[in-house]
Amino acid sequence: MNDKAKQWIDRYVDVYLLVTRRINAQIREHLGEDLTHDQFQVVRLINSIDHCTSSHLAETLAVGKSSITAIVNRLVDAGIIDRTRDEADRRLVYLSLTEYGNSIFESAQEQVREIISPYLQHFEEKDIEMFISMFEKLGQLMFESGGRKN
Repeated sequence: MNDKAKQWIDRYVDVYLLVTRRINAQIREHLGEDLTHDQFQVVRLINSIDHCTSSHLAETLAVGKSSITAIVNRLVDAGIIDRTRDEADRRLVYLSLTEYGNSIFESAQEQVREIISPYLQHFEEKDIEMFISMFEKLGQLMFESGGRKN
């Protein structure tokens, strides 16, 4: 690895840690008692995926199934999500938001948007679009291949 690549990686890690730590702290503060940060991530994924399963959540969030089970149990107990068994294969359990869960999610989603939107004012639209596209590509590479060229 050359010096330039090392510098890019160091810069990326430095800014990533700073931004995620600060944004996560602000999100935690604003979500308050409704949802924890981890619960918000789970609810957000359940909202975006038809026929979402605990296994899919664990894989997507790169955590153990036991961690997901604990979060899901708390969300079910709070009336935020429902479990539904597949009619054809009773082993499959799908997760979905309840009406109450949907309202909690919409409120949390709006709070997150309010936290992040003031920062976007400092950038041109094309720069925001390019940054998000590149970050999505990085996420896709991490999900698919771990960054290795095929």
